Amino acid sequence: MNTPPVLEVEDLAVTFKISAGLGRARHLQAVRDVSFTIAPGEVVGIVGESGSGKSTTARAIIKLEKASAGRIILEGTDITAMSERAFRPSRRRVQMVFQDPYSSLDPTMTIGESIAEPLQMMKAVKGAALTRRVEELLALVELNAAHRHRYPHEFSGGQRQRIAIARAMALDPALLICDEAVSALDVSTQNQVMNLLIELRQRLGMAYLFVSHDLAVVRNVADRVLVMYLGKVVEEGPTEQVLRNPQHPYTQALLAAVPRPNPADRPDRKNYLVKGDLPDPTSPPTGCAFQTRCPLVIDECRTSPPALRPVPGGSAVACHLVTPDPEELRNVPRLHD
Repeated sequence: MNTPPVLEVEDLAVTFKISAGLGRARHLQAVRDVSFTIAPGEVVGIVGESGSGKSTTARAIIKLEKASAGRIILEGTDITAMSERAFRPSRRRVQMVFQDPYSSLDPTMTIGESIAEPLQMMKAVKGAALTRRVEELLALVELNAAHRHRYPHEFSGGQRQRIAIARAMALDPALLICDEAVSALDVSTQNQVMNLLIELRQRLGMAYLFVSHDLAVVRNVADRVLVMYLGKVVEEGPTEQVLRNPQHPYTQALLAAVPRPNPADRPDRKNYLVKGDLPDPTSPPTGCAFQTRCPLVIDECRTSPPALRPVPGGSAVACHLVTPDPEELRNVPRLHD
């Protein structure tokens, strides 16, 4: 018997109206036709450069942004059009850890008060039981429970992110969304926080949606990965399959940009890095979203948007150059050939 997914996202779109002056308005398509699922205990990563729509996707799932189209189904319940009041009982099942732990914590509240706040809002526990729960959560993220009376500015960045994780876990969520949760930390602290998240997943069985621009971070934590470009998913599949054998030219270019200890491991790097900036999202290109920057572009790319199609290994790719035929797949030109 298959276990139902924690999260199902179907054809999600998020569009923002932008004033253009003189009563005119433009529409920015931040997310377009994004679909994926997350099973209990699974970690799904979303990668892409700034402006790709990965954080907007995450914020729409937790209803910090309004979905313009599509469906968001949390543990079998369609939450897409729910009012805040109707969504409130379900909110405890999905929580988010933000990029900047300092701005996400109220500087006027002690860390104990911050961690206790969601428990009090949901009327989960009170009195001595509330104090014990706060202490348990601090111990869970490897912080001294006796420090609950201190304020956020008294802690390091890594410690503040641990506090934010403890607060997000207070209500035992089924899904934890990490939106660039380690990108503001130095490398050694990043590793500590990542190891903590991996350990908590193993211990508690939570599912994660892990949003990051750092492919190395996603590779270490995610079971599956979605690569987004200009609001659309261009490649998705098992993490090792996608990152070890990328099929989409954009995924190949992202991997080419990752620093290597030995430059000789990647000759002629300049030949396959993505050039130029993201197109204007208020006026996306016709056809393939990546066609204005892709060195392998063909005429079909400029006129027809490619659909996500399965390829050998369990991945799916939105590229006219990629076919599901494994014999033809071997002949696809690659940016590093």
